[in-house]
Amino acid sequence: MKRILAIILVVACMAGSILLFSSCGKINAGKDLETIKKAGTLKVGMECNYAPFNWTQAKTSDTAVALSAGGYADGYDVQIALEIAKALGVELEIVKLEWGGLIPALESGKIDCIIAGMSPTAERKMSIDFTDHYYTSELVMVIRADGEYVNAKSISDFSGAKITGQSETFHYSVIDQIDGVQKQTAMSDFTTMLTALQGKKIDGYVSELPGAKSAVTANPDLTYIVFDEGKGFEASEDDVAVSIGIRKGSNLASDVNAALKAITQDDRDALMQWALENQPLTAEE
Repeated sequence: MKRILAIILVVACMAGSILLFSSCGKINAGKDLETIKKAGTLKVGMECNYAPFNWTQAKTSDTAVALSAGGYADGYDVQIALEIAKALGVELEIVKLEWGGLIPALESGKIDCIIAGMSPTAERKMSIDFTDHYYTSELVMVIRADGEYVNAKSISDFSGAKITGQSETFHYSVIDQIDGVQKQTAMSDFTTMLTALQGKKIDGYVSELPGAKSAVTANPDLTYIVFDEGKGFEASEDDVAVSIGIRKGSNLASDVNAALKAITQDDRDALMQWALENQPLTAEE
């Protein structure tokens, strides 16, 4: 009996230790705002490879933010991030991450929020919270300007076409709405999709309109198809809007939403036009 009691006592102590260490390592999202203000820095995650929302450039400018690994980040998202940091009274730090690593980095505490042209889809809402929308767009198809689909009017016109989208995005999932499409393996980023399209490995890829405009500006051999109402992809408002990702239960939402509300629609439109006009035309520039 003494031996049994001793075993129970040891197990109980071990369980208590595990709970103690787990609670110590857990991030208190309800104190995010206080933690950020105490640190004096807002750490924002983004790809820095999704113009015009965000990109990397070699040279500094009046609007760019330095990256710790070298180079500078700029674009629509960077300017929104600067406004948020200013409203919170802290400095901005851009953390460049792969798309698939953004949500894990937020959950682990490596970054404080995601401002990366990310849509607040139902699936993502299971893992993280989102603020109000800061941009709303529409889904289009990017194709070769001399390709066979240049006269397409409806998504049904892409039956038989080889179509892809970025992995872990809503863009990729809507391809299933095209009857008879040859859905290709999802690709990691837009640079890879552009290369595949120009190399005729695919016939097109799904994109938000700003991203398509950016691609065509940088690559005159490409164009994009905007679909009339009822002939394009079916999507909810959340699916075609972008919001700021924050941790589940984070107390950042109220202050960030207030900062976003202070940016008028006219200012947002002007900022997107600025981003389209100032994006690097090639990765080398």
